[in-house]
Amino acid sequence: MTDTSTIAGAPPKIEITGLDKAFGRNRVLNDLNLSVGRQESLVVIGGSGTGKSVLLKCILGLLRPDAGSIKVDGQEATRLNAREQEELSAKFGMLFQGAALFDSLPIWENVAFGLLAKKEVSRRGARDVAISNLAKVGLREEVAFQYPAELSGGMKKRVGLARAIATKPEILFFDEPTTGLDPIMSGVINNLIVEQVRNLGATAVTITHDMASARTIADRIAMLYEGHIIWSGRVDEIDSSGNPYVEQFIHGRAEGPIGTEVAR
Repeated sequence: MTDTSTIAGAPPKIEITGLDKAFGRNRVLNDLNLSVGRQESLVVIGGSGTGKSVLLKCILGLLRPDAGSIKVDGQEATRLNAREQEELSAKFGMLFQGAALFDSLPIWENVAFGLLAKKEVSRRGARDVAISNLAKVGLREEVAFQYPAELSGGMKKRVGLARAIATKPEILFFDEPTTGLDPIMSGVINNLIVEQVRNLGATAVTITHDMASARTIADRIAMLYEGHIIWSGRVDEIDSSGNPYVEQFIHGRAEGPIGTEVAR
């Protein structure tokens, strides 16, 4: 199934065609086609082991696909040299599943890590930007001078989000943003993601198996199964998808085409 959705007729921000990736005999991505419109929030759903993280890593340039094309703003991203990849990566912001904070750095340095790496701003200026971005995710200034070990899981996620938006990226990636959080904190993180993506005017790609998160974050949802996209549509269309795989997944049913195949 080829997905060519865009917003207001604009060319897609990300366009993926014929993407393949295998590890040995395990073919994880199989002729995958997907596009993400400009300023669109796309959520890719699917069970564990279906290739969501591999897809994300291919877009980010952390993995090189075996075949296919990934274009970002029309630029082919699968054949870049190191300098070109670095330039492309400057457009990206990332919230990792486990927040992935540096334990030895204070929070403000974690948030300002990308700014400091570019050496385009002084440490004082970077600290001020970090404090400003922490405020955007509901964290007080004193948190900036604490260390990751002093924070709760929900606070770490907020710090991770503050870091993701600190460089004002054009594209934000979210890897299982609510994993390990209770339902209330999950709701807080989901709402912060929506708010910050909107404030930046960014394109967003989220991978998750959490349907509450998907319904909150997404403009559009795509389901990944057996290495390719089996359905995509607006978030308000998913409950009437007519796809038995989608219906089983979103309702968490043990019985259905996915469960039947697993049981064999």
